[in-house]
Amino acid sequence: MVHKLKLEELNRIDVETFKTTEKIPLVVVLDNIRSMHNVGATFRTADAFLVQKIILCGITPQPPHREIHKAALGATESVDWSHEADINTAIQHLKQQDFEIIGIEQTSNSQMITDFTINPLKKYAVILGNEVEGISDEALENIDSFIEIPQLGTKHSLNVSVCGGIVMWEFAKALK
Repeated sequence: MVHKLKLEELNRIDVETFKTTEKIPLVVVLDNIRSMHNVGATFRTADAFLVQKIILCGITPQPPHREIHKAALGATESVDWSHEADINTAIQHLKQQDFEIIGIEQTSNSQMITDFTINPLKKYAVILGNEVEGISDEALENIDSFIEIPQLGTKHSLNVSVCGGIVMWEFAKALK
């Protein structure tokens, strides 16, 4: 008979074990995200896929905050994160560490994520932009490549945390 698994049947690791578990070579950069729920959901997804780190840039809210915690469900304690006031400073630090910088944005030279080849020997940083304005204009020239998610309906964008979840899953499949 089929039954839903209880929490103790899921065999999840604790925060201390998570901290020492090998992560995928992926950093998620949140550029001027307004919604604390989007920040929390991004942390929760980053935990699920063993993302190396989240960098919160500009006005992006930072933990600890009750509204972030409601969506993160404790992932702000497991996932490493930092804050950088300026997106370009964050990008430069990542480039110095040999990360390829990928903007998740609809641009004149973006390619569909389904056509983007993720090299398991590389390190990647993906940038998710503001819910209305997208990635900061001043950062566009410092980004190596742009990818977008195919959309078949009438809407021209996805919620930023949903977009982040799709992107993190695609990179986790290729990098794990």
